[in-house]
Order: sequence, then C-alpha cells, then structure tokens
Amino acid sequence: MSKLVSLAIFAGIVFAAAASGSQFMPGEWYTTLNGPSWVPPNWVFPVVWTILYIMIAVAGWLVWRRAGWSSALAVWGVGLALNALWSYLMFGRHEIGLAMVDIVALWLSIAAFIGVAWNLDRLAAYLFIPYLAWVSLATALNFAIWRLN
Repeated sequence: MSKLVSLAIFAGIVFAAAASGSQFMPGEWYTTLNGPSWVPPNWVFPVVWTILYIMIAVAGWLVWRRAGWSSALAVWGVGLALNALWSYLMFGRHEIGLAMVDIVALWLSIAAFIGVAWNLDRLAAYLFIPYLAWVSLATALNFAIWRLN
C-alpha cells in the first residue's frame, strides 16, 4: 500500500470519529449552563480541532508505519473513540459528570500514546503534545462547568 493511500485511510478514520462527534453540538442546552469566565470564544474550537485532527491522523499513521497493528496503535484507537464519545455524553446526553469521566480517560490515553510512541516515532509523540495541552484545557473547562452546574 502506498504511503499516500495509507495516510488517507488514517485521515478517513479520524474524519469519521470527528464527524460522529460533530453530530452532537452544544446547542441551546449548553448556553443555559453556568461557565467560567475563561471559556475560549466559539470560533476557536473548530479551528483548533481541525488542526488537532490532522495531527492525530498523522501521528497514528507514523506509528502504524513503524510498528503496524501494535499496542501503540490500539492506544491511539481507544483515544480516538473516547474523543468521539465525549461529544455524545456532553452535548447529546447532557451528562456533564460522565463527560468528565470520559475526558479524564481521554487525557490518560493521550499521555499513554505519547509514552508508547516515544520509542517508535518521536514525531508521532510530539504531534500529540498540543493535543494533550488542548485536552488539559478542555478537562479543566469540563470540570468547571460540572462544578458550576
């Protein structure tokens, strides 16, 4: 399989996860919640997530090229599933507490991927550092919303 085709497959997998999560948008319910003063403006979210999803796809692809269907790729896949699940829990089911549990598990999976990818492909590990930073902010935001509501 060519590099371009395999990269496109990883991009497609990540796009599918992003698309499934985008089925559940904040909506009216979210606007009624109390939130912290430091919530980023709405326009920031799609910009940041687009960049992060590209980085997630490339990181998964790099690890797959080095190690194939490995435990590192399993961690990547679990993280991607947790990522998609968060939107469903938070915006689809309005379960702020369950979304909090999910995002903590997501954060742990991102950190685990960085750890397992480090010895396989450093670039893949580095590509997940901004993702970890953003999910750290999102975790703090989820916690603040949970606490305030």
